[in-house]
Formats: sequence, C-alpha cells, structure tokens
Amino acid sequence: MAAANVLTARETAAKAARAKDEAEIAAREAAAVALRLFDNNAELVAELLGVPAEELEREAKPVTAARAKEIIEVLRARVERPRSSRAGKSRAEVSLPSPPAPDTSAPVSTQDGRPG
Repeated sequence: MAAANVLTARETAAKAARAKDEAEIAAREAAAVALRLFDNNAELVAELLGVPAEELEREAKPVTAARAKEIIEVLRARVERPRSSRAGKSRAEVSLPSPPAPDTSAPVSTQDGRPG
C-alpha cells in the first residue's frame, strides 16, 4: 500500500512538473508575441501588463522571432475561422440580464386614487 502511494505521488509530481514547464513556455511565448505585436516596445507592453520591462524582455528572449510569428499566424487564423453555430441561446442572450418582473403586489389605482 505504501509503495502504491509513493508511485502515485511520483506520477503526480511528474505531471505537475510537466504542467509547470508547459506553463512557463506558454508565458515566454505570450511575452514574445505581445512584444512583436507592439513593435518590440517593451516599455509600452510592460506598462499594459503591469510587469517590469526587463522581466518581460527576459521572458521573451528565449523565443525566436519565427516562433512568435508562427503563434501570431495561428491566432489570426483562429480568429478568421467562422464559428460553428451552437444550439441554444446566443452569447448576447446569455449575457444580458432579464428585465425585472412587474410588481404585482401593489394595488393598481386610477389617476384620482380610486382602486382600478
């Protein structure tokens, strides 16, 4: 039983390490893409993201310009691809709050104050 727990813990740790590596790569690529989209203006991108420019440049440095360009092209293709229609409510219908229900608890009266 203890050996099974150790193996499970090791597998979980290995998965977590892979996920961490993938997240770090994604963060570096995102930094490089953002810099490329803003003509390598690190100060502007750093201000928009709320991170120091040096950190942003350090994160983006390992990513090649070709890889950043490839990611941008993939993102543009994804945006230009027509979306499949979904059954059910549209996004606008889902996000809009429903109008308040009329208050039926108060008695209705005419202009001169008599019940209507």
